[in-house]
Amino acid sequence: MSAELLSILALILMFVVATAFPVNLGALALVGAFLVGTLAAGMGTDDILGAFPGSLFVILVGVTLLFAIATNNGTVDWLVRAAVHLVRGRIVAIPLVIFAIAALLTAVGAPAPAVAAILAPIAYGFAAQYKIHALLIGLMVAHGTQAGAFSPISVLGGIVNGVTKEAGLPSSNLVLFLSSFAFNAAAAVIVFLMFGGPALARRTASDGPSEEEVAEEALAEEHGGASGAGVPGGTAPGGTVSGGTVSGGTVSGGTVSGGGGTATIARPGTGLRLTAHQALTLAGIVGLCAGVLAFKLDLGLTAVTIAVILSLTSPKANKGAVERVAWPTVLLICGVVTYVGVLQEIGTIDWVGTHVAAIGVPLVVALLICYVGGVVSAFASTVGILGALVPLAVPFLSQGTLGPIAMIAALSVSSAIVDVSPFSTTGALLVANVRGMDRDVFYRKLLGYGAAVVVIGPLAAWALLVVPGWLG
Repeated sequence: MSAELLSILALILMFVVATAFPVNLGALALVGAFLVGTLAAGMGTDDILGAFPGSLFVILVGVTLLFAIATNNGTVDWLVRAAVHLVRGRIVAIPLVIFAIAALLTAVGAPAPAVAAILAPIAYGFAAQYKIHALLIGLMVAHGTQAGAFSPISVLGGIVNGVTKEAGLPSSNLVLFLSSFAFNAAAAVIVFLMFGGPALARRTASDGPSEEEVAEEALAEEHGGASGAGVPGGTAPGGTVSGGTVSGGTVSGGTVSGGGGTATIARPGTGLRLTAHQALTLAGIVGLCAGVLAFKLDLGLTAVTIAVILSLTSPKANKGAVERVAWPTVLLICGVVTYVGVLQEIGTIDWVGTHVAAIGVPLVVALLICYVGGVVSAFASTVGILGALVPLAVPFLSQGTLGPIAMIAALSVSSAIVDVSPFSTTGALLVANVRGMDRDVFYRKLLGYGAAVVVIGPLAAWALLVVPGWLG
């Protein structure tokens, strides 16, 4: 049995074992990378460890740590109140605004993972405080980042347009951009309808949770369901309510604190006023945006730096933030991505693509190439997959049997729309930062949605862009 086929069978076995037993899939993937890499492909340990996504690890840890601090000191809640004020209390507008902002930022050149890292924690603040379905708000972030991801000045758009130009194939920046935008906008509409979007039209900010409910949620997140509201003396198992009063089940001002940190409860009438540490935290978030988007600083290292500065300025307020980093999620994502890196090193990806292209029936080959792009990109870097698959498709497209503009657009859409998978960088950030839903439940639901997109997305792109033959 070839190393390529063995590596694919091992991947399937990992998913079966992780489904049947309570074992972290990331840990299984690291074992698989070690065994497959050394026994089947003769790889050295350094080569296997070289596939570990160090940059993604730092991004996940840095961003979740920063926004754990921002959640502890109430900055995220302040951002929620400010955003609701800007949309004049119309909750139904919040998911749409999130989608539009994400699309705009990626369209002007920001990397999609960076946009997701910045927007996801803030968007989940909306979801938690105004009872918006976590999948609705999270998928608006994910599909929004992909909607603008293929503009002529974006990272992905530049890669695809550059490869097609070097190959001497006809291309259209506008078709590529509009195709991605249209497919992701359509997906966003479906998500909006599926996860309670229409019901939000009947609600306003005044229908949001009371301060008592905010306190209950804060303690529930920290202590598995314990709450401080209505507890005599303001105490709860593992946590206390301080700086305010507990009367008749109502929390008035102060903080909810416990072993994992504190959550600020705004006093009635505080409006949009910031404390000094909240102002510093907000400045740090703005600095992260400016550093990454304008000055091209590394996202993960910049986030860690800001988080450490904030921790030093107020150690007591930020106690427990490190424990709130989603470590199981970090292991899961980094382990799977490491295994995919080993697959790429072995040559499994090229092996699959070559065998697909050898089939010979143009429309069938086009569909299978779209599926290869979609399936692999759900587990790996979209940039890397497009950089490998577009050149792989060039000889096939040079035959002139299919329109290259349509095929390149379909391949690009297929490879990018699946970034909602929890194993992609964007999907991983959604899982790591989720609020308002149990993280394991959210992961399973996102995995199901991502699987549906992997099945439907490439097929829809192929059917609407390639089959009609309306693009040369």
